[in-house]
Amino acid sequence: MEKYVKKILEANVYEVAEETPLDVAPILSKRLGLNVLLKREDLQPVFSFKIRGAYNRISQLTQAQRKKGVVTASAGNHAQGVALAATKLGMQAQIVMGENTPSIKIDAVKAFGGKTILHGDSYDEASAHAQALAKKHGYTYVHPFDDTDVIAGQGTIGMEILRQTREPVDAIYVPVGGGGLIGGIGAYVKYLQPDCRIIGVECEGSAGMAAALKAGRRVALKAEDLDQFADGTSVRQVGKETFSLAKKVVDEVITVSIDEICAGIKDLFEDTRVLAEPSGALAVAGLKKHARKGDNVVAIVSGANVNFDRLRHISERTEVGEQREMLLGVTIPEKPGSFLRFCSDIGKRSITEFNYRFTADGAAHVLVGIQTNPGEDTSKLIDKLSRRYELTNLSDNEVAVLHVRHMVGGVAAIEDEKLFRFEFPEKPGALLKFLTVLGNDFNISMFHYRNHGAAYGRVLVGIQIPDRDMPNFMKRLKRIGYRYWNESENLAYRQFLV
Repeated sequence: MEKYVKKILEANVYEVAEETPLDVAPILSKRLGLNVLLKREDLQPVFSFKIRGAYNRISQLTQAQRKKGVVTASAGNHAQGVALAATKLGMQAQIVMGENTPSIKIDAVKAFGGKTILHGDSYDEASAHAQALAKKHGYTYVHPFDDTDVIAGQGTIGMEILRQTREPVDAIYVPVGGGGLIGGIGAYVKYLQPDCRIIGVECEGSAGMAAALKAGRRVALKAEDLDQFADGTSVRQVGKETFSLAKKVVDEVITVSIDEICAGIKDLFEDTRVLAEPSGALAVAGLKKHARKGDNVVAIVSGANVNFDRLRHISERTEVGEQREMLLGVTIPEKPGSFLRFCSDIGKRSITEFNYRFTADGAAHVLVGIQTNPGEDTSKLIDKLSRRYELTNLSDNEVAVLHVRHMVGGVAAIEDEKLFRFEFPEKPGALLKFLTVLGNDFNISMFHYRNHGAAYGRVLVGIQIPDRDMPNFMKRLKRIGYRYWNESENLAYRQFLV
């Protein structure tokens, strides 16, 4: 750690990076019974901390290396950091990004002076292409996290935190992707204040550091299982150097759900009026479920590069993540007065969603969203309704939350229908590829797509597949290569769409 402390003290970042403020979060502090401090890396020139590591790495290149330029692979904040750092130093930066990268990120890199190259569907494919370009043209490859100079640049955040706090810090919550940020902060803070706990926070579907620390070695997450919601920290495998450092300086790594991240975004907005990206709110989401009452804690707000189109999806998920909404599927009698009785049973509560559809079986299916208070014991209301109606709690049901609540309007008795949920890459030709590989052997009976401003679109598809044809169909899905879930037995599907 002494080596890293020295490198952090000597890091050359302030020619372009800002010393960001450490702000009190009064609303969150009062609600949680903590003293919550927010390290505002969203205020950097590229709206994320990545400029620190990128500039520290690039500024140390020789004149010969600068003349040839740099290359990196990134679809997000690191790309913008490298582009700006190279421009400030009068160099050319080649940025390899996946073909499904949203246009807002491509435009941002171009605005900072970087040349964008679109290649592949994943970070791994983009990274391999970037390294091939480095070898072919003599570019210097700037790794997003597994580089000592990049780690040291990010570590200047830890140096600033200790300089900006008057009282000892009990814990620092840090978003984790490849591990460069937590490694740099942890190395500096643990050396000077060893009692301060360094807590990593990862999204449940991309928890590479948690898996590595549990296994005692680096593990590669399966590409098809990697959740892309918090795309800034969605990494299949942490770095060699960062993992070695994390074993020494990280006390614990915790995971949070997508709904909890969305709730964290809202918390940050209420205290600062900043719209953090999902990865930028990871630390807040983590401390809310982990921090001890009375502690003096810091959360790293790592970035605010969020697509405006994603806010609709984030807003929908926030109420569930903050436990401010229940989504229930209820069957009521199809007769006069039953609708009124049901609403009376709910009582004087705010209704966030109400979808009602008559069916031919003498019953009506209702999908209802009910506003609740944070921390409220909702079991009494659920028990009350369950005694009078057939009820299913769909609050954590992805099909219901993402799709069915926008689709309720009728049911169809379709023979051999199976339901699948997909993530389609947001790029031209994604749907055509899906349909072409399926061919003419399978009939699509239902299709629902919603754009969330992310690299992947959420798609719900009903397909007629006789049981004897399932092996053939599964082979087709493997050829397509899109992430999918079989939702044929999903309760929301069975209640509202079958």
